Amino acid sequence: MMVKKLCCFQYFVVCSLLLAVVVSSKHTGNSANDLVDIINKNRTAQKLPQLSNSPGLGCIALQYAEECMGNCTSNNSVNCQPPEDDFTEVFAPNCGVELPTFGTISGYILGCQQKYLEPSEAFSNALVHDKRSLSLLRNKTHTEVGVGIIKAHKHKGPYLWCVLFSSSQRNTTFVLDDLGEGIKQKKGCYSGTSFSCSRAHRDEGLLSNIIWILVLFCIIHFQQFLFKLF
Repeated sequence: MMVKKLCCFQYFVVCSLLLAVVVSSKHTGNSANDLVDIINKNRTAQKLPQLSNSPGLGCIALQYAEECMGNCTSNNSVNCQPPEDDFTEVFAPNCGVELPTFGTISGYILGCQQKYLEPSEAFSNALVHDKRSLSLLRNKTHTEVGVGIIKAHKHKGPYLWCVLFSSSQRNTTFVLDDLGEGIKQKKGCYSGTSFSCSRAHRDEGLLSNIIWILVLFCIIHFQQFLFKLF
């Protein structure tokens, strides 16, 4: 009887640990920050100075990507240029960027794919894949960078990546209010923050299904253990 109770308890512990792992894996890391690291490594390899990772610029990049969600074609091309006024009248307020600190945006790269790409793949296949984007990436006048990533629909792609560059003075522009917290975004990822957003919410539906299946599995088998025990 004691052995059965011990096995039952061990089974309960294992199920609990599995559930904790699955739940904790739902939002880990920030792909936008990973892309900034890749951009800076590329610049360092060319003996260019690294760019500051600006959360304000990253949030604006996310707003830019969200504005262009409906422009990704089936062959993974995107052509979208929001009105210039949107940056100060829509994007910056949506992020909580203090308008007096709005700096100079010196370039952008926009890319899309129908499926999710890991940061290194997104860099090579969606963003920096021609001479224009490579030249922009290695521009010597850039001082800051911000990356935004968003998925167009909840359960499927396409995914959009936006990289914004600034030539303003480092760490004095695109300042977020509320002591740098700004307005927390409910969709997508943007760089320069500690907010975790695993794969721009790529697997929300899938992970939810896995969690429920695991819960039911544990409940059924736990009941069987109890039935045998008593």
